[in-house]
Amino acid sequence: MTALRIALIHATPLAIDPIKEAIARHWPDVQCQHLLDDSLSQDRVREGSLTPAMVQRFVTLARYCQGAGAHGILFTCSAFGPAIETAGQATGLPTFKPNEAMFEQALSLATQGRALRVALVATFEASIASMTEEFMAMAQARGIDAHVTGCFVPQAMQDLAQGKAQQHHDKVAAAVGQLSAFDVVLLAQFSMAAAQPLAQQASTVPVLSSPDCAILALRHQLTHA
Repeated sequence: MTALRIALIHATPLAIDPIKEAIARHWPDVQCQHLLDDSLSQDRVREGSLTPAMVQRFVTLARYCQGAGAHGILFTCSAFGPAIETAGQATGLPTFKPNEAMFEQALSLATQGRALRVALVATFEASIASMTEEFMAMAQARGIDAHVTGCFVPQAMQDLAQGKAQQHHDKVAAAVGQLSAFDVVLLAQFSMAAAQPLAQQASTVPVLSSPDCAILALRHQLTHA
């Protein structure tokens, strides 16, 4: 039997270590292929929105992974939801958005008769609008009343890129600690995963990060197909 191979497509090198660590915890025997195009995030910020050319780049990346033998694809970049959907349709492979599984976990916390109050904490500001739209679409499809509030943590991603991991974690935790009247806190970027333990200490509600949820969901789909 051919060993399962998954492709991990990144728009920032900061997402690579968190997903590698999640794979080591939950699916150590799977074959991995990592692709990085760190111009995607820069171009997304410069353009201000997803362009047709940018969407086509996602399709090209996905088809490359398919040609290399991938059985499933996980994109780790959180500001490109519609492009990821198009890429999945182009290949027909199981293709996951980075936060899809985390959103499912958050929605499972909803209680009948009261809106689910969600705080979306991001270190890449451009991801907030698209992620909010994705979350609300999932909530509406399930008949769940939800409200999402975005919270941008300035300078934290730059700290991480400069090797100042503790400063990054401290900034994320401080932002989470200032949030109140929410049912769940979502850490938007894969690169924020290592800040989750400290952020959880600052909060009285669940603080979720996406790498573990994503790998568990992809493993379940590919091994139960």
